[in-house]
Amino acid sequence: MNLHRLALGAIPALLSLTLFPAPAQAQLEAELVASGFSSPLWLGSPPGDTSRIFICEQSTGRVKIIKDGVVLSTPFLDIGSISLGGGERGLLGMDFHPDYATNRTFFVSYTNNSGNSVVRSYLASAADPDIADPASFTDIFGPVTQPYSNHNGGCIRISPADQKLYIGFGDGGSGNDPGNRAQNGNQLLGKMLRLELDGSIPADNPFVGNGSVRDEIWAIGVRNPWRFSFDRQTGDLWIGDVGQNSREEIDFEAAGDGGNNFGWRCMEGFNCTGLSGCTCNSSSLTLPVHDYSHGSGCSVTGGYRYRGTMMPSMIGRYFFGDYCSGRVWSFAFNGSSTSNLIDHTSDLGIPGGELITSFGEDANGDLYIVDSSGGQIWRLQEECAGTTTNYCVTSPNSVGGGTQISSNGNTSIAANNFELQSFGSPSNQFALFYYGPNEIQVPFGDGFRCVGGTAFRLNPPQQTDVFGDFVRTVDMNSPPAGSGPGMISAGDTWKFQAWYRDPTGGTSGFNLSDGLSADFCP
Repeated sequence: MNLHRLALGAIPALLSLTLFPAPAQAQLEAELVASGFSSPLWLGSPPGDTSRIFICEQSTGRVKIIKDGVVLSTPFLDIGSISLGGGERGLLGMDFHPDYATNRTFFVSYTNNSGNSVVRSYLASAADPDIADPASFTDIFGPVTQPYSNHNGGCIRISPADQKLYIGFGDGGSGNDPGNRAQNGNQLLGKMLRLELDGSIPADNPFVGNGSVRDEIWAIGVRNPWRFSFDRQTGDLWIGDVGQNSREEIDFEAAGDGGNNFGWRCMEGFNCTGLSGCTCNSSSLTLPVHDYSHGSGCSVTGGYRYRGTMMPSMIGRYFFGDYCSGRVWSFAFNGSSTSNLIDHTSDLGIPGGELITSFGEDANGDLYIVDSSGGQIWRLQEECAGTTTNYCVTSPNSVGGGTQISSNGNTSIAANNFELQSFGSPSNQFALFYYGPNEIQVPFGDGFRCVGGTAFRLNPPQQTDVFGDFVRTVDMNSPPAGSGPGMISAGDTWKFQAWYRDPTGGTSGFNLSDGLSADFCP
């Protein structure tokens, strides 16, 4: 056993830790989480709440909960009696106070029975966290008069950067913004607004003190910012602004960079409309970071910059879709421009021409698609192929008969059934598995060391059976695989090898198997 300890103790010094990411364009899939919703529109979770997902139903005015994978039969909130559902109206948005866990406060945005926009706060019940108190409301903002039934916007989000409430209102409806509201600073329509969480106006709003622009306004010149989001890591703002007849656009605003003019109605995407209100391509306008033509869809559904755990190769990519075509794309973003646009539609394989009303994030930052046509909720994730490959396979790798390593189960972190197996060692000898980040082949003991970098033992040592075999399940929830520098995460590639005592094989007294490379996925 002393030799055993000395041999493995030398392992960490050989190479530095280097992890290998999964391929940049890993295959994705959509997993059906729940169905049976009536015109679902918004999805989200309170901060830190990993057991519940909240769903807004636009037409019924109900908020429902998926708890531990089960849709609760009793709605969390029902404002159907005061909400005018249908078309682009109804229960349009929701978000949770940053201190929801202690103050139970959340916000909803809806169209009232007069057809006008209202933002209101409620409290979850102190007795039952899965039910809201319908009498606990406070009107935060509105009603804001809506001249038409379309282009109401209604998305609300709280920025992680400044903890202010942002509201997106469309230009009021009809076509081509006939009232030129989006460029009129005295109108709230066609704008992004920013409020304190009690509904008051922040003193640092960009137009405070400007007599020609309302103090509530954060940005102007949007047509219908149906869905917008904040990057949970940076606080940057992403807006999916629905176009008129030819272009759909994605707008970007760095955290804290208020006062922008996104160009509607003189611009639609990167195109000039010929309409008055502003000067097309003026340096005073903030152009989109991406647009697409109506050959690919007809109504953009803004999404999220991905920061979750289920698609590790997609970290930092912005996902968005189209309501009409059901297509889903993502692109990379370097802070000023986009690249590597990928169409994920066929990859995800969501059946039918689904009506994507919204994307959503859970508490972990994992991404969901809200499908209005089927009343379904889909989670996006990387396919898990359970890829393992043997390497370092000289004939034999070690002195003696040669021991082989293999695996059983799969490399899904969630499944947690990845089992290492070793065959062909001497019987009744001490043995163990270890792993590290790098693939090498250097002489070591009576064989070759195939694992480089900082190595992590799967303790305690075992004893080979009468056939010279031994197995061990790698527990993804316990150290070293479950935490610390040896933590195995989705997207990682790790190298595994078996070490065993071999008193008859060679002069060193210990030997090693060949190597096993494993790619891990969600």
